[in-house]
Amino acid sequence: MNGNVIIIGGGPAGLMAAEVLAQAGVSVDLYDAMPSVGRKFLMAGKSGLNLTHAEAFATFVSRYGEKRDWVAPWLDDFGPEALRDWARGLGVDTFVGSSGRVFPSDMKAAPLLRAWLHRLRATGVRFHMRHRWLGWDEQGDLRFAAPTGAIKVGAGKTAIILALGGGSWARLGSDGAWVPLLQERAVAIAPLKPANCGFEIAWSEHFRARFAGQPVKSVVATFGEQRRQGDFVITRHGVEGSLIYALSAPLRDAIESHGHATLLLDLAPGKTLERLIQEIAHPRGARSMASHLQSRVGITGVKAGLLRECAARDDYADPARLAAAIKALPLRLDAPRPLDEAISSAGGVMAASLDNRLMLRALPGVFCAGEMLDWEAPTGGYLLTACFASGHAAGRGAIAWLQSNRSIR
Repeated sequence: MNGNVIIIGGGPAGLMAAEVLAQAGVSVDLYDAMPSVGRKFLMAGKSGLNLTHAEAFATFVSRYGEKRDWVAPWLDDFGPEALRDWARGLGVDTFVGSSGRVFPSDMKAAPLLRAWLHRLRATGVRFHMRHRWLGWDEQGDLRFAAPTGAIKVGAGKTAIILALGGGSWARLGSDGAWVPLLQERAVAIAPLKPANCGFEIAWSEHFRARFAGQPVKSVVATFGEQRRQGDFVITRHGVEGSLIYALSAPLRDAIESHGHATLLLDLAPGKTLERLIQEIAHPRGARSMASHLQSRVGITGVKAGLLRECAARDDYADPARLAAAIKALPLRLDAPRPLDEAISSAGGVMAASLDNRLMLRALPGVFCAGEMLDWEAPTGGYLLTACFASGHAAGRGAIAWLQSNRSIR
């Protein structure tokens, strides 16, 4: 097949689009602002690359919340099993962890990326690093800031795939600088917001100095109808960690609507309220309340600190009230942490701006993929899977567009 496509962005979505196109015989030039591709992908894999998740497909799709109907067709074509097969084709076996998360057998991202890039280059994909996209000129050519200075790349009848990432981790390339470039072209974009993020809490200086950096283990967090068990970390600014990230979308939205959100923590999920009342009411003699709670209830260390920080002082005089505080300790969250600190971002190019091939309605021949689209998902392999799947969909969409314009024969 003849034809060529320009891809801007070298994360998983852009690389997957490049693979789909190159395997169809399309000439591909990929541009990226960074010195090398896949930087956020490699960072995500530093502690073990969570590639996807092995749960039932219907449950998997539900993780995308309000955008699940939009994301589902991408996953139908290239979902979790297809992603594992793809990795196997690169010589990387995967395994399912105890939580259902899927990892490469060696847990690392770098070997997979190296094998992938080798295969892409072998199929003719050309990489242009340190090329920052600056938009279009008056003639419709693409403008880049390159190592040699400002350059232009003719677009002509070439399809373009934008896979520029969201707005988090700007140092790795996802800085959201593309937003005004598309808004100038009448593309509707939902504001970029932090997702899978930490939150700010007005800790007392005593609590901050003593407990910042410490993990809070085995608690249950409740917000509205959502209830999750897990761990999180106290930070100087507030809280972060997997349990917090799992609830970050509704917490963020509540803060946006009401100015704050209250998360309820069960510090002793293994004990009923009635049991706690009995244990706390047990005579403690000359022991301090701290020693009493440690021996009778198991509340010690950072959990004891949280209880002192967030419960009312009068609660300690009433076993029923103190037990209720332990089972539902209110944690007031004042704001999400800044977008650049978030693991991912919400917002981006809205579904209404795109057709079912992920082509911009306002810019025929221009496709979008990855985290720059207006969807979000929790950690657990869902983010990466949808990025891969959207890149796969955009690649196929570009082939269809080229065929319809007779650029491929």
